[in-house]
Amino acid sequence: MWIVRLALRRPYTFVVLALLIGVLGIVSIATMTVDIFPAIDIPVVTVIWNYSGLSPTEMQDRIVTVSERAFTTTVNGIEHIESVSLRGVAVTRLYFHPAVPIEAAIAQVNAQAQQIVRVLPPGIFPPLIIQSSLRTSSSPPARRRSGRANTTSRSTAARRSSVT
Repeated sequence: MWIVRLALRRPYTFVVLALLIGVLGIVSIATMTVDIFPAIDIPVVTVIWNYSGLSPTEMQDRIVTVSERAFTTTVNGIEHIESVSLRGVAVTRLYFHPAVPIEAAIAQVNAQAQQIVRVLPPGIFPPLIIQSSLRTSSSPPARRRSGRANTTSRSTAARRSSVT
């Protein structure tokens, strides 16, 4: 109850305290060094197998299962594997831990792919191996305003006003 009486007797004191809290909050947010979402670089290797004439289930059984087993036993630093089988195409994505040297991982994947080609159906060629990276960023992408969109909205508004 005493704080209410104090606020009624000295209202400017509480206004200044509220402004001080607001300014200090803005300053602390602007100078904050801790990042909630740090930048992380997740290396990914995509292996694409082509073998025309096979259905997705046959691609899964004859190619993807064999290659996934071979990659998980011989390639170091794999976090997880995702595979998609389509008609005549199988795409396997190998996600690695962030600290894994990607060049060594690609060399291991390539060496293993060359070895398992012998076990796969006859006539299959070695896979296409693509390096990519999943980068997460702490800042959201910047939104750019184009003058074109603004002129379109202005011309639309001008047309509406001329019609009425």
